[in-house]
Amino acid sequence: MKRSMKRVLVCLVCVMGSSVSFSQDIHFSQFDMAPLQQNPALAGALYGVQATINYKDQWRTIGAPYKTFAMGYDMRLDKKNNTNGYVALGFHLFADKAGDSKMGTTQGNFTLGYHVKLDKYNTLGAAIQPGFFQRNVNFNGLQWGNQFDGMHYDASLSSGEMGGTQAFTKYDVGAGLLWSFNNTDGDIHVTDNHDLNAHAGFSIYHITTPKYSFLGSQEELYMKFVVHGGLTKSLGDSKVAINPSFFYYRQGPAQEIYFGALFRFLLTQDSKFTGFKSASAFYLGGYYRTRDAVTLRMMYEYAGWGFGLSYDVNTSSLKEATNTRGGLELSLRLVTSLSNKPGSSHSRY
Repeated sequence: MKRSMKRVLVCLVCVMGSSVSFSQDIHFSQFDMAPLQQNPALAGALYGVQATINYKDQWRTIGAPYKTFAMGYDMRLDKKNNTNGYVALGFHLFADKAGDSKMGTTQGNFTLGYHVKLDKYNTLGAAIQPGFFQRNVNFNGLQWGNQFDGMHYDASLSSGEMGGTQAFTKYDVGAGLLWSFNNTDGDIHVTDNHDLNAHAGFSIYHITTPKYSFLGSQEELYMKFVVHGGLTKSLGDSKVAINPSFFYYRQGPAQEIYFGALFRFLLTQDSKFTGFKSASAFYLGGYYRTRDAVTLRMMYEYAGWGFGLSYDVNTSSLKEATNTRGGLELSLRLVTSLSNKPGSSHSRY
């Protein structure tokens, strides 16, 4: 009896999860490793050139896992001796597949931004992000109540529902604002341990509120509002720095609050004049997504490369079906500088 009830609970959770995913965006626990999904104005803000890859696999214990893949690229178009500001460009692509129906979204966005230098340390940026997305679902992968013969599921019975694959394509637009601070005026390295830098931003996605239904209804995709921020602060003269960060989003009736911190341990320091020695650092910490999950996270950086690993431990009502098992997430980042100075091949600002 308990086993049967658990199977029913799993089915209900899957159905609820599928319906919710119609109106909510994907998200990564390592949100700072997918910057253009967080705020278009992050293009060119923190690094001269940045390339990222993300992969998430979640809810494998309750059936077909939800899989998400993303990649992004952004850079500054920095004119020599330009003290007023700079143009930034970016591109972001993601693909998501959810559950037995393989319900998914594939989206590509182009980002154009401009960052104004307010003074020696402060910058204010804005960006717009147009793009297209395609939404698809395969109804043949689902099981329906009409296919239950009273004792067992029988795939040969008619479901009485639509079949085959359904898809639609829509135009989409996002925009954002970002303030950033850097106390070292353009000479801070990814793993330097004498730094103080911070950023905070606000972004809006789905400004066009595109129609979002496989059935031809007037259902629209809610606009998503995001507030986020982060800080990196060295702890005295030690080789340790703290990196707290947060984000909040609201999309229609749904909202998410996510906050936590990483501790950065400097392993080796850049050779600032010859460039012969590359810096490296190790990060360890955790985050909390309210009423949903605890994220355990680690990252390793070396010579502009960053590799991140995290795992979500489920704390919501879904834990009855998942046994608290959430999702594994991997990320890879490469950053470089536009500067030709030795030792600055991966400076942050």
